[in-house]
Amino acid sequence: MILFENDSFMILCKAFGEYQTNCYLTIDKQTDEALIIDPGIGASTWVIETLESKKPLAILNTHGHFDHVWSNAELLSYFGKIPLLCPLEDAFMLTEDCFSTGLPQSTPSLLVGGKEGETIERKTANTENLGRENHYTLGNFIVEFSCYPGHTPGCSVIVLSSKLTNTDSTSAQNASSQSEIPPLSQQKVMFSGDFIFHRSIGRSDFPYSSHSAMKVSLEKFMEKKENLLILPGHGNTTSVAQEQANIPYWLARL
Repeated sequence: MILFENDSFMILCKAFGEYQTNCYLTIDKQTDEALIIDPGIGASTWVIETLESKKPLAILNTHGHFDHVWSNAELLSYFGKIPLLCPLEDAFMLTEDCFSTGLPQSTPSLLVGGKEGETIERKTANTENLGRENHYTLGNFIVEFSCYPGHTPGCSVIVLSSKLTNTDSTSAQNASSQSEIPPLSQQKVMFSGDFIFHRSIGRSDFPYSSHSAMKVSLEKFMEKKENLLILPGHGNTTSVAQEQANIPYWLARL
C-alpha cells in the first residue's frame, strides 16, 4: 500500500504481528534504492518480495521494542552487509531478549547518537538525550533521527527527505498568522514510531520507560514548526499540526 509519493520517492506500508506494527519501505524512484523501517514480527517475506528488484540500503529502527525490530536479524542475513541503525539507548533491546519474547537478536552497526567506542548497556528513559538530532545521507535519502525519550530511553522520530528535491516552499512561514495551520510538506515525512499516533501517544508505563521524560518530550514536540505527514508505528497516518492540537490533552494526564 502506497502511503506517500512525490517526485523523488514513494513509501509503502504493511502492518504485521499481533500488535499490527507498521513496517515501511521507502523507495527512491530514480535509483530503486530502498530503506526498511521498523520490520516487525513476520515482516520479512513482504520486505524481501517487495524489494526483489530494488537495492536495500539500510534498516532503520525508531526504537528498540521487539515488535518493531523482530525481523532485523532475518533481513540482515538475507540482504547481506547493509547497515542497521538504532538509537544508542535502545540498542540493548536488540542484543538481548529483555522482554522474554523469544526475540531474534540483532546488533546495530550504527548506534544513533553514540560516540566511537560506545558500549551497549541497559538504560531507563531520561531527558539527557532530548532533542538530539543525528543526520545521515543514505543514497539520495536524507535521514534525520530526533530523540524524544519516554516510551523508551532512545525513542526517536525519523524525518525523511531526498537530496534531489528543493527546499520545501510550503514552510511554516507561509501561514499568515500564528493560528493558521501550516501547509503539509510535500518533501518531508516523519516516521514517529511509538512516540506519536493518530490522536494518541505512546505508553510510558513499560520497563525502561518514563512518564516524566515523556511529558517533557511532548512539550518539546509542541515547538516543532514544520507540518509533516506522520507515519506512526501503529494505526493510521496523521500530521504534526493535528497532533499538536491533541497533545495538551495528554500532557494533563501524565
